Amino acid sequence: MPQVRIIAKNFMDMVAALPAMKLDKLYENAFICEAVLRSLPPLAKKYVLQMLYMVVPITGKSMEEWVLSDGFSKHKVAVDRLLQLRIFLEVTDRKKETSYRLNPKFQDNLQKYLVYGGALPREAMPSNITVRLPSLEDLEAYALEQWECFLLQLINSSHVERPTNFSSSVMRVFQRGLLSARENETPKLTENGFQFLLMDTNAQLWYIIREYISSSQDRGVDPTDLISFLLELSFHVLGEAYNLSTLTEVQKNAVRDLADLGLIKLQQGRKEGWFIPTKLATNLSVSLSDTSSRKQGFVVVETNFRLYAYSSSKLHCEILRLFARVEYQLPNLIVGAITKESLYNAFENGITAEQIISFLQQNAHPRVAERTPAVPENVTDQIRLWETDRNRVDIIPSHLYEDFPSKEVFEAASDFAREVSGLLWEDTKNMRLIVRGELHQDMRDFLRRQK
Repeated sequence: MPQVRIIAKNFMDMVAALPAMKLDKLYENAFICEAVLRSLPPLAKKYVLQMLYMVVPITGKSMEEWVLSDGFSKHKVAVDRLLQLRIFLEVTDRKKETSYRLNPKFQDNLQKYLVYGGALPREAMPSNITVRLPSLEDLEAYALEQWECFLLQLINSSHVERPTNFSSSVMRVFQRGLLSARENETPKLTENGFQFLLMDTNAQLWYIIREYISSSQDRGVDPTDLISFLLELSFHVLGEAYNLSTLTEVQKNAVRDLADLGLIKLQQGRKEGWFIPTKLATNLSVSLSDTSSRKQGFVVVETNFRLYAYSSSKLHCEILRLFARVEYQLPNLIVGAITKESLYNAFENGITAEQIISFLQQNAHPRVAERTPAVPENVTDQIRLWETDRNRVDIIPSHLYEDFPSKEVFEAASDFAREVSGLLWEDTKNMRLIVRGELHQDMRDFLRRQK
């Protein structure tokens, strides 16, 4: 996945950022406890299960004895994560020795869940009430179509064939960094918006969901309620229908927004309405590092910089236009080329060479993905070289000093500038110096003292 400045955090990072009271409120739900347990590093899971029925706190030194010496770094990561999520609570005894115990709410609910199992707040509707439910293939096609429509709306609304009716909540998410929102101007992609389009689908989803949750308080919604509902969604059965009347008002509003993104499909019967989770919704608790849900690649790049994309998607075509020159598009094939001009345009929009290369590697067609490397080395090297061409000259505010009264004063000033890491250039013969602009006042004070 490209390393971009707006890379989405893991869902559990959002959970860990909640205040202690809100975290404890989340742990009242057994499904949240299981979702959090799933997300933990392997060693942290082991600690939780090992301490699940312990009542007495365990000292930090005792826990260190559970791992070998070469596993101490993993031990520290596991303990830090457990503390961030308030699964571990620190206890300090009279000897000022740190001990750990499980959060009582988390411990109690996880015990009950493991012993008795759990039931969702709502059950799937019987088939005799719901009619014409979409097949899993149709549901996946619907989710893909909605998500692509959503991204095309981000690139340019004129590329969307059918009219869209994205909610104001979702559009505000766009404007939190992806789109510019100046008065009397058509919204345009920001630098972060261009980077967003090259991200993996899971990362894009996490970013939108994170921004949707973080902006919930502006809509008068408690983020804890949204997080709880979204994590519950990941336990729903893919393709099953659930009654809308079982939802709270906050959840109903969230469902309408999630339907815009393709996470949920809404249907209306004669008397009742229902929602059907898609694969995007049931994968919400999947880690970003999980690549099992990635789509099959479609791009072939040749050594002559020609690019062939075996796709009929307009979204793919528009994304390729961000850094390549698209020459023509057939029903199932996009043909183009990576040129210096197209890459310069991408660099000006804030896209980096590494992001472009990562996108091409992650979306390589299966026939070339098996090769090493999947993208020809001469192409990746040239992309990096064209990027460095633009960054060859750095503009640094600076000051020129000349007309020194003597050689001694010049040498002293040169040594002083060098000591404070501000010397950019010196001409010993003509006694001239160029020093970083932020050190101008320090240089003036130094030269006054020399007089």
